[in-house]
Amino acid sequence: MNPTKMKPKPIKKEALLARYNCGPVKLSGDGNAFYERHLTFDQVLRDTEATARDKYEAIARSVRDVLSQRWLKTEQTYQQRNAKRVYYLSMEFLLGRSLANNITNLQIDPEVEHFAKHHQLDPLQIIEQEPDAGLGNGGLGRLAACFLDSMATLNIPGMGYGLRYDYGIFRQSLRNGWQAEQPDHWLARPDPWEVARPNEAVEVKLNVSFEIRGGALRVVEGRPSSLIGVPYDRPVVGYGGKTINTLRLWAVKAANDFDFAQFSSGDFVGALAETLTAETITRVLYPDDSTAEGKGLRFLQEYFLVACSLADLVRRFRAAGNDWSALPDKVALQLNDTHPTMAVPELMRLLLDEAKLNWDDAWQLTQRTLAYTNHTLLPEALEKWPVQWFQELLPRQLAIIYEINHRFLNDVRAKFPGDEARIARVSLIEEGAHRQVRMAHLAIVGSHSTNGVAALHSELLKQRVVPDFAAVFPERFNNKTNGVTPRRWLLLANPPLASVITEAIGDGWITDLAQLEKLKPLANDSAFIAAVGQAQRDTKARFVQWLGRPGIDPESIFDTQIKRIHEYKRQLLNALHIVVLYHRLRENPKLAVPPRTFFFAGKAAPAYHFAKLVIKFINNVAATLDSDPATKGRLKVVFVPDYRVSVAECLIPASDVSEQISTAGYEASGTSNMKFMMNGALTIGTRDGATIEMAEAAGEENVFLFGLNAEQVEASRGWYDPRWHYENEPETRAALDLIANNHFSQNESGIFSPILDALLRDGDHYRHLADFTSYAQAQQRIGELYADPPAWTRKVILNIAASGRFSSDRTISQYAKEIWNAEPCPIE
Repeated sequence: MNPTKMKPKPIKKEALLARYNCGPVKLSGDGNAFYERHLTFDQVLRDTEATARDKYEAIARSVRDVLSQRWLKTEQTYQQRNAKRVYYLSMEFLLGRSLANNITNLQIDPEVEHFAKHHQLDPLQIIEQEPDAGLGNGGLGRLAACFLDSMATLNIPGMGYGLRYDYGIFRQSLRNGWQAEQPDHWLARPDPWEVARPNEAVEVKLNVSFEIRGGALRVVEGRPSSLIGVPYDRPVVGYGGKTINTLRLWAVKAANDFDFAQFSSGDFVGALAETLTAETITRVLYPDDSTAEGKGLRFLQEYFLVACSLADLVRRFRAAGNDWSALPDKVALQLNDTHPTMAVPELMRLLLDEAKLNWDDAWQLTQRTLAYTNHTLLPEALEKWPVQWFQELLPRQLAIIYEINHRFLNDVRAKFPGDEARIARVSLIEEGAHRQVRMAHLAIVGSHSTNGVAALHSELLKQRVVPDFAAVFPERFNNKTNGVTPRRWLLLANPPLASVITEAIGDGWITDLAQLEKLKPLANDSAFIAAVGQAQRDTKARFVQWLGRPGIDPESIFDTQIKRIHEYKRQLLNALHIVVLYHRLRENPKLAVPPRTFFFAGKAAPAYHFAKLVIKFINNVAATLDSDPATKGRLKVVFVPDYRVSVAECLIPASDVSEQISTAGYEASGTSNMKFMMNGALTIGTRDGATIEMAEAAGEENVFLFGLNAEQVEASRGWYDPRWHYENEPETRAALDLIANNHFSQNESGIFSPILDALLRDGDHYRHLADFTSYAQAQQRIGELYADPPAWTRKVILNIAASGRFSSDRTISQYAKEIWNAEPCPIE
């Protein structure tokens, strides 16, 4: 087998021209014409003067030129057929880079390769000029991006709605081992993919005004104001390039962006105050919510997203000549977590006040149109907003929430007479000194479907998080296990492995991932085992070269944990095990162990001090290992800063082991676990989230499960004592003693005391020590298996073969059929 030469069957140039010559402008087929025109007329540069960034922009605009007429035709077809549309509302869309992904999905790779050779361009250098779009943070946003890809590939008329953040979340660097945050100015240079649509701007009315006072955003009551939402559209290219949907992002501007009178009077800053205030709303994703000001800004962001998106989709719905009664037949609105829940009262406001419908009709249309996805089992992630904020900013929406609650509680009383405790639990309003609106409750009551994102998560959602609602609306709850797009996460991210797979079973897996099942019989084929093993070695070597860090052995086990830094995700458990391995080597330098390289990546919320301390601990351990001869060439830790999609595309394919070690019952689903599995990494994990389903698909004998399950974690609440493990498990005690004795903080005495307190004094809430011995034993089995390369690769193949059910295409097909009632609308 020669994996470097086997790619999806190329499409002839004539067929590509026919596909993309679908509008009034005829493409010549000469790629140079696009590129040189953009360099000359957009940037006014000769090719010899252009920087790598200039060349990237010209190439990206050229690719957009190729897709533009299909993009227009897609929208035209939806309008002509009056197709039912799916609108996906999300605070995050973690897109990553677009150039390579769009080239892949348009299937113009051969033409681009020929073009690059002709112009003597380095494709990798060009791709690296594109920043990751700063529109998301973690799994929630990456899932949304995968879903958009699948909707377009499956010809589902879909549109994503989000916010156009100026600076995204933040850019992470490391200073003396600590996380440092800097602005992620991803829009510093023009984004060649976005198209501004100022003629489709919408007005968002508020009951208050805002001003900047003392550097902070302050509410001015009794002075209504408006914000203007300006849409920016980005193409979402389905595989094959026939359907090109849209991601519409809202930027905010002031209704009056410049006060000339103030400027003339000498108040130069005051003249721009309204603009500065307005633009603050979409400045960053997830402002620091440790302050009231940060929470208030997030509240405003969520309403701005909802108000703009609903005004836009209603305008489109009515422009098609539809009667209001047809709204659920023409519109499906999916709420990605609780953030867009204000869609419930906002849609009711539109139907009551603008459409002039009666309450019963408006409520029936609202419920049938909206659907809600829950993504968390953490109570703190189920948003609650102060009633006072609604009173000040959105009094009409609050009045509607009160009426919804009044009618809903009457229905509950009729079903459960005399159960006032239940009434208090399910009320949309949390009573107390500071009354709050429970947004998850509002989302469940105001929609026709509530789904979890993994089988276990969906059950725990009904049993633990909202059991009273499951009793009231049992028919509304369902499961839709998450998935990831194989186009970006296997075809694009891992060409060597994708080529081996394609040579073995053809390229049908790209749009039907279930076809990977055909690989299962090949797990005992020596030639295929050798080809997969070689592809993995090549990918690891390429990653080491890309990363550019000294001392990384590509022959070592690449053990990777890439997640948002949070206590329940247990990066600390991983780090404690590394300390134990280090202790073993110090005690016995001749100990026979396979060399290991542990990779960590992920960001901690700026106000989450314990998570940032865990990052510091990991980096201090890394520095200690690097300086100790006992571990040189045998044990290494690497924290890769500023984790993002483009980093994941390099690190995931290179990984041998996937760490999915959250405390059981806390992870909703996970999607990195699926990306690792698809790329052949073996999973070490707890029985949590979608990892349970992955183990069922691959066979538990082909993964490394350990630790307590969700029921055992819950049952241990009353009696668990972490000190028992310290007193009775020598390696646990040795690891914690090394930390306590400042072995990893010799010049920073006591800095890691909060870690010891969390594990021993404060009850070890996330059961690190309870699972530690089982985790270490699972890691021991990993080391033993890795010493037998053919046996290891057999399990790799069986995992890849079983990953087909975790395609986002399957997930979206289920949403379309079982929740949205949306049909494909193929574009000819």
